[in-house]
Amino acid sequence: MKKRALLMSPALLILLAFAAAPLVIMFYYSFLSDAYPAVFTLENYTSFFTKSFYLMLTWRTIGISAVVTLICILIGYPMAFVLTRVLTRGKNLILLLVIIPFWSSQLVRVYSWLSVLRDDGLLHIFLKWFGLFTDSGPGILFTWTAVIIGLVHIFCPYMIITAYMALEKIGPELLEASQNLGATPVTTFFRVILPLSKSGIITGSILVFVPCLGSFIEPRILGGVNGSMIGTVIQDQFFEIFGWNFGAAIAFLLLILVLVSMSVLNRFRGGAENA
Repeated sequence: MKKRALLMSPALLILLAFAAAPLVIMFYYSFLSDAYPAVFTLENYTSFFTKSFYLMLTWRTIGISAVVTLICILIGYPMAFVLTRVLTRGKNLILLLVIIPFWSSQLVRVYSWLSVLRDDGLLHIFLKWFGLFTDSGPGILFTWTAVIIGLVHIFCPYMIITAYMALEKIGPELLEASQNLGATPVTTFFRVILPLSKSGIITGSILVFVPCLGSFIEPRILGGVNGSMIGTVIQDQFFEIFGWNFGAAIAFLLLILVLVSMSVLNRFRGGAENA
């Protein structure tokens, strides 16, 4: 037991130094006033809950994250289903194409959408070929549509991979048994495949929804001045306004929102695994 504790002590020290200690410092600063000398106060938290602007941003962040998660499910699950149940060749190549975006910087991937979505960009040129747009562009850049497109592009691979892993675990004998009992392919999907792969969908939803709550790069670059979310407000407080105490309070409230979201989604995942 002592040897195990000694072996784990370096990892625990690193975890305390780089994870727990910053959270404690952030929690401490969230209760300090901006005045000098600083005093302990609840003003940072009360300002957040009494100003409708921050509450509106919170609901907007939750709504955008939910929309992105839903789109990732609608794209990622069918793609994972095709990879596991339809394709017999080229599966590894497609999986490699799904994973390749992880090899590049997230910032580079977001900036690449600027050349695609801007007026006179690649999308505008492509639509011109079909006569859909002439002089005026599609007007997608610096809108919430652009932000959602960027977030889906960043996080959809997580949904594809988790759904693929869940579907891959379903043995062919279960599908054969369902077919022998007279079930149609549609019935087999809804009664066998979907319930058994539900845990992969929920895991993917956690990996998509939770990071979306704290996203600030995509809203800032693709949404412009209209792309404000909770993550962008925290960034402004720390790097633009230098309101570190209020920024720490918002960051801690966001952390609580993340923990609540993970708890709710984990409960659904636990129910799906026990079903």
